[in-house]
Amino acid sequence: MKKLIVPLLFLIAGVLNAQDQYAMGMEKAMQLWTEQKTAEASNLFERIAMAESDNWLPYFYVSVVNTTASFGEKDEEKLTQQLEKAKEFIAIAKRISPDNAEILVQEAMINTAWIAFDGATYGMTLSGKNVKLYNEAMKIAPQNPRVLLSKAEWDMGSARYFGKDTTPYCNDIEKALELFATFKSDIPFYPVWGKERAEQVLKECKA
Repeated sequence: MKKLIVPLLFLIAGVLNAQDQYAMGMEKAMQLWTEQKTAEASNLFERIAMAESDNWLPYFYVSVVNTTASFGEKDEEKLTQQLEKAKEFIAIAKRISPDNAEILVQEAMINTAWIAFDGATYGMTLSGKNVKLYNEAMKIAPQNPRVLLSKAEWDMGSARYFGKDTTPYCNDIEKALELFATFKSDIPFYPVWGKERAEQVLKECKA
């Protein structure tokens, strides 16, 4: 019996050590991102992803970091590199975790970054894809506040473009804020962003 217990203890210790390394790495990458060290954060998330090949979250964050960095970027070559990398890594995340609403929202954000860069070129081709992505995300996770917030902001932008009233979507923003108060996940490093953005948009609604 002792011969069985000792290897088992070593196995457990190895698993715990790997979990600790993952947590430390993710925390460090998050810190770098918070400090706006985009390239360093992206590279660290990528190294974690290579070590955690069955975990969608580090792949997801490589995509998110590169996408958020692309908003406001004027250099088309740099923007293309960032968004192609974002697309590559979110595709891997999607293979690992299909039917994941957070991933669908991130796919839509990549499209939105292209539209923000050049609406005349990308608006017609990518807008319809975003509508499908947000509708699919809502079917999968209607109680996810980020899904509702992101879809509402997209709908508001479309309404403004066509000169329509955005007021109905303010109700969705308000509902998203309510969901932020109760939505929780037991998965470490699960996305938590959005509440401050929802508060800002709701303030603009009431202005």
